[in-house]
Amino acid sequence: MTEERAAPGFTLQPIGVIRSCFKEKFGTPRQAGIAPSAWAEIEFIEPYNRKELVKGLESFSHIWVLFLFHETIAAGWKTSVRPPRLGGRRRMGVFATRSPHRPNHLGLSAVRLLGVSNGNGRLALEIGGADLLDGTPVVDIKPYLPAVDCRQDASAGWLSEEFAAMDVAFIDEAAAFCRDYEHRTGRRLAKLVQEILEQDPRPASQRDKKDRFGMRLWGVNVTWIIENERCLVTNCEILAENNC
Repeated sequence: MTEERAAPGFTLQPIGVIRSCFKEKFGTPRQAGIAPSAWAEIEFIEPYNRKELVKGLESFSHIWVLFLFHETIAAGWKTSVRPPRLGGRRRMGVFATRSPHRPNHLGLSAVRLLGVSNGNGRLALEIGGADLLDGTPVVDIKPYLPAVDCRQDASAGWLSEEFAAMDVAFIDEAAAFCRDYEHRTGRRLAKLVQEILEQDPRPASQRDKKDRFGMRLWGVNVTWIIENERCLVTNCEILAENNC
């Protein structure tokens, strides 16, 4: 008879929090790296805001970020899900996907390390290509090692199908807003919007609808429609509660 041993209890302690342009789930990229213009920060919290904890990390171009899907914890987990890349029509086991509806709600993203910010008791990592919601708790960081983390013989399973990017266009007023916004803030809003909409962030259940869609990026509300099989950005405006 095999002896059963109870696993020791453990608690994950967040080491930091994400500060990003993504204020809501809709519009947040489903994978890291597909929107290179999505800049963010990992702001460390005490007692992990000590510079010796990241000594040497600046020499790496990319890092692994382990985080919590904090907004799905209350909903629990699922044994199977309907991946958006399959049009929401087929189910896959949750462990065969990167769905947030997991038993421990852990996520993993490989992002570009843009810099380390340290001063006045604040320690932060500046990252690019983020797919992380603002306020996401970070539980660990590891350097990305190309020699072992990038496997040339790996297969993509059911995700091996090629993805056709959507065409994206801006009406003149929306394009002018983005140019002015970038001039004032340094944030590449138009490029970020294009990278997100190319991936068609609409839920599978709404792919056949002609509705107007919207998403929040920083303090800007961006709206678009689907016209002639392309995303047409129709309006960008500062939200009333924001000034940037």
